[in-house]
Amino acid sequence: MKFRPVGLESWGIYLPKERHSSDYISKETGIPKVILEDKFGLKSKTVPGPEDHTVAMGAKASFQALERARITPNDIDIIIWAGEVYAERPMMTYGIKLQKFLGNPTHPWAFDINQRCGTFLVGMLLAKSLIQTDPEINRILVASGYRNSDLINYKNPRSRFMISLAASGAAAVIKGDSNKNEILGISAISDGRFADDVYVPAGGTEYPISAEAIEQDLIYLDVPDPDGLKERLDNFSMASFVKVIDDALKKSGYKREDIGYLALLHMKRSAFEYVANAIGVDPYKQATYFEDIGHNGQNDGIISLEYGIKSGKISDGDIVVLTAAGIGWAWNAGVIKWG
Repeated sequence: MKFRPVGLESWGIYLPKERHSSDYISKETGIPKVILEDKFGLKSKTVPGPEDHTVAMGAKASFQALERARITPNDIDIIIWAGEVYAERPMMTYGIKLQKFLGNPTHPWAFDINQRCGTFLVGMLLAKSLIQTDPEINRILVASGYRNSDLINYKNPRSRFMISLAASGAAAVIKGDSNKNEILGISAISDGRFADDVYVPAGGTEYPISAEAIEQDLIYLDVPDPDGLKERLDNFSMASFVKVIDDALKKSGYKREDIGYLALLHMKRSAFEYVANAIGVDPYKQATYFEDIGHNGQNDGIISLEYGIKSGKISDGDIVVLTAAGIGWAWNAGVIKWG
């Protein structure tokens, strides 16, 4: 059975103006500035301003994507919220909240998905699948907002590998019957062995929020066993990146040597270079390292596309590979034939 082609019609990003500099982060964490910049790859990172709430940032990116495609919210059939659950208020359906931000168009309907930093690629996979299986669906808006920077306690040494968490919005319009920026294979891996390694201790049913929890800083992301996590995860994670990229390429009919641009998430510099080099990509000529904005979760892939286009690293005909990894743990990769 031959499915109709699905393409990335347009995209949008929103980056807050506010920043935490490496000087500031160094003073707060006690980590030397040179270590932050050279090893963590963090000269500064975006942090939210007073109006930069999670869904609000996703809405700003969505308006940009709609404007680029020269369409209105009523031209969308479905809204998929692929952003974070740490948002305006708990227990909301954020896709419907985004629908309200967009002027409450009555044509599209909305829902939420979540896989932490892998969510956007999952959203693209779902969008492609929905378009290919329902002839009445032609355009889907996948949108995300992210400000997990709020969940980082700089004083907690156990969560130091997450100090780059930042804030932003990202959005993409996925269109059916389109060869423009055609979305090809998307692959994912998840592994439940790491499910309880990173979390916010208080605020759920096991440990409800309380004054005591707030006083003990249990409302921030924590890592109960950082040494054990590092020992179990490091090599496995690097191998999983390579595996999921190879699988997405295979599904798309391409090989590593065909990659023109790698939209890789922000991580420590050595890991970034390892993944790029492992699949034969120049980490600085065929990818973008976010020294100035930090790690923006599931938004990193779309942000990297924006940077790649503006810097001239992405050209028509290029095979572009988007990658992601989320706590839990999950690894994703997707292939786009650009142009």
